[in-house]
Amino acid sequence: MTLFTHELRQSFKTLLVWAFTVGVICWACILLYKSVEDQLATKAEIFSNMGSMTRAFGMDELSIASLDGYFGTQITMIFGLGVGMFAAMQGAASLSKEEEGHTSEFLHTLPYGRLNILVWKYLSLLCMLLIFNLIVVGLEALGIWQVNLDFSFDLFLRYHAQALLMQVEIVSLAFLVSAVSRKKQIGLSLGLVLLLYVMDVMGRIVSNIEDLNYLTPYHFASGADVFSQEKLEPAYHGVAFILIAVSIILGTRGCDLPEKGLERLSKRFISRFENKQDL
Repeated sequence: MTLFTHELRQSFKTLLVWAFTVGVICWACILLYKSVEDQLATKAEIFSNMGSMTRAFGMDELSIASLDGYFGTQITMIFGLGVGMFAAMQGAASLSKEEEGHTSEFLHTLPYGRLNILVWKYLSLLCMLLIFNLIVVGLEALGIWQVNLDFSFDLFLRYHAQALLMQVEIVSLAFLVSAVSRKKQIGLSLGLVLLLYVMDVMGRIVSNIEDLNYLTPYHFASGADVFSQEKLEPAYHGVAFILIAVSIILGTRGCDLPEKGLERLSKRFISRFENKQDL
């Protein structure tokens, strides 16, 4: 539990900055809808007839002239990318920061096993995601209440439940990257988020590669699909849970390499100390 609270304290400022930044942007964009509602009503037909671009961003399923459609296509895109980047950054730094900062040696002197350390670190990541979502969802709900228009709150909650699973998958993949690297791979993890997002966009446009949608969490966490109440295949969730489990298992195995290196370092230090004692 000490490791858990330490991780939260260490990343709390970053968490607040990212959560309120994404949340305030979403809140402001929701309030903006009130002032552009009439303009969107006249241009909704244009947006729904842009061919591939319309399908890519889900505007063939929803009309941005309604608050449901506006939220499902615009706000969810902002939220999805923002929270995805946050999850990737935190996951990528979770373990590698100990190697990069040379604090892993100290961690292994504590009365905790390697698996114990990994579990508490992973749980702290999940807790940060929950706090992030509570802040952003609260600000979004505030904006919707201020706009005071018809809105499907049941679909709103369903979307955020899907988005939370998406975040867990991304943070698990980034956690795996952190476990097998001695340096913070922030750039790689952010690139992974953008790649997963582009895979979803391309999978909606090009029918020949639509199977890629099974590999990206942005597909089942699509606001357009949720707010249009499109039926989702259980296979998407199944693949997500498999990727999460595999990432956690490989992440715990990947940390064997740094630990073996630490054992060799400890033996070398002890042998040098004994040689000095002999002199």
